[in-house]
Amino acid sequence: MADLSVNIGNLGLKNPVMTASGTFGYGLEFADFVDLNRLGGIIVKGTTLEPRQGNAYPRMAETAHGMLNCVGLQNKGVDYFCEHIYPEVRKMDTAILVNVSGNSPESYAECARRIAALDDIPAIELNISCPNVKQGGMAFGVTCEGAASVVRAVRAVYPKTLIVKLSPNVTSIADIARAVEAEGADAVSLINTLMGMAIDAEKRCPVLSIGTGGLSGPAVKPVALRMVWQVYDAVKIPIVGLGGIMNATDAVEFMLAGATAVEIGTANFIDPSVTMKVIDGIEDYLQRHNFASVRDLVGAAH
Repeated sequence: MADLSVNIGNLGLKNPVMTASGTFGYGLEFADFVDLNRLGGIIVKGTTLEPRQGNAYPRMAETAHGMLNCVGLQNKGVDYFCEHIYPEVRKMDTAILVNVSGNSPESYAECARRIAALDDIPAIELNISCPNVKQGGMAFGVTCEGAASVVRAVRAVYPKTLIVKLSPNVTSIADIARAVEAEGADAVSLINTLMGMAIDAEKRCPVLSIGTGGLSGPAVKPVALRMVWQVYDAVKIPIVGLGGIMNATDAVEFMLAGATAVEIGTANFIDPSVTMKVIDGIEDYLQRHNFASVRDLVGAAH
C-alpha cells in the first residue's frame, strides 16, 4: 500500500484530499454519503467575525462546464461556530480547518484569534478574496500590499498552521504568493473563483442578484493548474491546489504541477461521494506507477 500522508506546515493529513470551503457545509451534512473520517481534511464554510446574511437571491447559476455563485459568505459568525458547530465537528477523525473571512485586517485577526483557542482546529484557511471596505471594495488579495496586510495581522495572533487562499483575479499570482510567504504564511491554496457573470437574454438582465459572481467547476481547471505551476516555482511553502477537480486524474495533475494537497469543491454538488473516489483513484495511480508515497508526485512534472 502506498503512503498517502502529506504535511502542510505542521499540519499532518492522512491523505491529500480535502473539501473546499463553501461546498461541503460543516461536513456533518455529508455524513450520509461519505465516511468523513477517511478525508484528509474538511475546510468548513466561510466564517466571519459577525453574522452575515449574504446576498439576495438568486445567487447561484449553472454555466457551461461550471457554476456561478454570489452567496456572499452567509454564516452565523465565529462565536456561533465556536459554541454550536465546533463541539460536533471536533469529534471527527480528520483535520478540521476553518475558512476565515473579513472586511479589514483587524476583523480577520480577531476571528482567527477566537478560532486559535479551539484545541481541535489545527489550521485556518484565510480567504483574502474579500472586499477591503477601506479601499473602495477592492479585494485584499488582488494587490501584494493588501494580501500582506491581512496575513501580517493574522500571523501576529494566530500560532497554528496558516493557509492563505489566493485570488486568481490578478496580474501575477506568483507575486501575491511571495508577498504572503514573506509575512509568515505556512502554505497557500489556489485558486479561489474567477469573476464571471451570466445574463438572461429573455429578461435582458443579469441572472445573479448582484450581477457578477465567482466561476468554479471544470471550466476553471486549466487556469488553476497553470497558476499552481507558476506558484510552485515562486515559493518554498506548500501549495494546496483547487479549481475544477472532478476526479482522481485531475487531482494527480495538480500534484504533478506542484500541489502537496488538493481541495474538491464544485464536484461535491454533482456527486456527494466524489471525495472517496478521488482518494481511491490516487491510491490506484500510485500503485500502477510504482510510487511508494504520494509525496513523490509533488512537482514531478517540472
